[in-house]
Parts: sequence; C-alpha cells; structure tokens
Amino acid sequence: MLLVLDIGNTEITAGLVRDDQFAATWRMTTEPERTPDEWASTLSGFLLHFGHSPNEVRAACLASVAPAATRSVADGVAAATGVQPEQVTARSRLPVTLDVDEPLTVGADRIVNVLAAVARYQADVVVVDFGTATTFDCILADGRFIGGAIMPGLRTSADQLTRRAAKLPATELARPERAIGRRTEECIQAGVLFGAADAVDGMVGRIRREWPGTMQPRCVATGGLATLVAPLSSTIELVEPGLTLDGLRLAAGALGLRW
Repeated sequence: MLLVLDIGNTEITAGLVRDDQFAATWRMTTEPERTPDEWASTLSGFLLHFGHSPNEVRAACLASVAPAATRSVADGVAAATGVQPEQVTARSRLPVTLDVDEPLTVGADRIVNVLAAVARYQADVVVVDFGTATTFDCILADGRFIGGAIMPGLRTSADQLTRRAAKLPATELARPERAIGRRTEECIQAGVLFGAADAVDGMVGRIRREWPGTMQPRCVATGGLATLVAPLSSTIELVEPGLTLDGLRLAAGALGLRW
C-alpha cells in the first residue's frame, strides 16, 4: 500500500492507497514540536483504526509547505512503516512544466494539484485550494502551470479578526443564512464566508479575462473548506476535496514508487 501526506501549515491530510484506490483518508493537526516517535505512534494509530497494519505500507510520498514539521513527520513515517517517504519538490522529475519566473519557489501542494487536474480534466483549469492560504493555480491542458494568486485563508482571516478585535468572539465557520447578521456570530460568519466567496469569484473573473488563448478555464475547488465556500460561489463548478492527495498518488507513480 501507498501512504501519501499533504503537510500544510495548519493540517496534514493523509491517505492510504491500495492499487489505485484510496482505502482511507484522515486529517491531523500540524504540530511541528512533535517528535518522530510521536508521529510514528499517531500514524500507526490511524492505520490500525482503519484496519491496516503499518507493515502493509510499501511506499510513501509527501508534499509539504511546513518545513518545520517535514523532517519529524518523515522520520515518523519511517519509524512506523520502515519506509522512507519520497518528498515532492519543484526539482522532482514529474510530467509538469512550471512555466513561471521562479519555478523552484512553487509549493509542492500546487505541483501535485497540477498533476491531478491535468489527469482528471484534460482541459484548462483554475484550481482554488482552500487551506491556511487560499491559492489559485492556473493550469493549461498540456500540463503547464502558468502561475496564479495567493490570498489569506478563511480560518486565517477569521482568527486574525477575532484576535485583533477584543470584543469579537471566536466563531465557528458555518454557512451563513443571510448577509445581514442579527447576532455578532452571524455577522462574522457572513463577513468571512460571503466575503471569501465573493473574493474567489472576483479573482476567478480577473484570471479568466487574462487567460491565454480563447478557451475559458474550468474552476475546481479543493481543500478542507471547499465544501463550505463552493455553494456560495458563482464561479466554482466542481468540488474535489481529494484532489491534492490524488496528485500525490500520481506523483508517486511518476517517481517510480511501487506499492
């Protein structure tokens, strides 16, 4: 089996692949201070919970935008499974072209999004990835990543708002019923979520107006909060929560891993 991990600044999304199908997926909080032994125990616990032994893992592949946690997580994977994970970076030999001014600075999560989007859609695509930051990945059907945009993520914005404004309470991010909130919590939910959806629609509109060629790209959402924002957006056409993990599965195959 193949273990894939997308290490973000807030959460780690993990998946277990049997053949080419996901047997299990789960999320963990990114905690850089954890030791490799602690990560090994956590990973083993999840694998056993889903009915699999760590010894079933024959290969592992990870993408990370959180350098402080990467080494400990990788060592934890090795300790739990006996397999040293392959890390995807901008230098990895993958069937994508990073057609930007500074290709070595492109995040690994964006690279595997390109792989998955090209394989799934075979068309020009804008992938909106809702994580700690909200990223817009602009992808051509021939496998070229031509850039995009990055804006603060939903939780980042909400946390900053309640942290900086003493009288505003911490609020669960839930779909608002109306734009005119009647209580403080409703006001925050409306401002954060409707504001995020409108910002996404505005950015996608700008991107489409700048798009090379005559074909209008599809807009696909992924990431932990995609299902929350997509219904409020007029430009998001598809929601694919597992897009990044599927890109890691494809990257593992392209890098010659066998499981």
